[in-house]
Amino acid sequence: MIDLKLLEHLEGYLTESRKARFDAVLSQRTKHFTVATEDVYQLHNTSAVIRSCDVFGIQEVNIVEEQNTKRIDKEIAMGSQKWVDVNRFHSVKDCLSDLKQKGYQIVATTPHKNDTLLDDFDVTKKACFFFGRETKGLSEEVIDNADSFLKIPMVGFTESLNISVSAAIILQHVTNKLKQTDINWQLTEEEILEKRLDWCKKTIKSYNEIVERFYNL
Repeated sequence: MIDLKLLEHLEGYLTESRKARFDAVLSQRTKHFTVATEDVYQLHNTSAVIRSCDVFGIQEVNIVEEQNTKRIDKEIAMGSQKWVDVNRFHSVKDCLSDLKQKGYQIVATTPHKNDTLLDDFDVTKKACFFFGRETKGLSEEVIDNADSFLKIPMVGFTESLNISVSAAIILQHVTNKLKQTDINWQLTEEEILEKRLDWCKKTIKSYNEIVERFYNL
């Protein structure tokens, strides 16, 4: 449970414009959709995907680093890693298990004989969009565990897009479509309070000292 008095005290250190910005962003955040990247080699691709998640209101992103373990490129992510929750996994198996426990269907973003075109995708179900490695794509483990396959219609000679571009196109489409439904896609009240506290922690200088003083009063 969030200590509401502490939260109120901490938000007293924020400007009114900053508090209003937090409220506006949180009102558009969702966990109805999430994203997972599997062993993406190019650091800027993972960072750009996180940035797209922030831009389109996706609160959580899942990064599988079974083979490639790298820090997030802060310049590319443009600080978005502060506002998006990054879940890291050392194996695809653990990531898939965690997502399924949370009620997500696994959506493999790859051309497949049973695939669904982006315009036809059912946004009513909780979904995690999986993006694979730049050259090899998604692993067989993800393909075998996928509940559906999604592709972006293309009409040119090129048969694929950079994963960060694909993620941006898919997230813009599905979040826009989701907001036109009557589904309760927003964060819960408790999740919003948790994020307000978390963002205070990431914004306020001397956060720990302020909290310590608050509890010692």
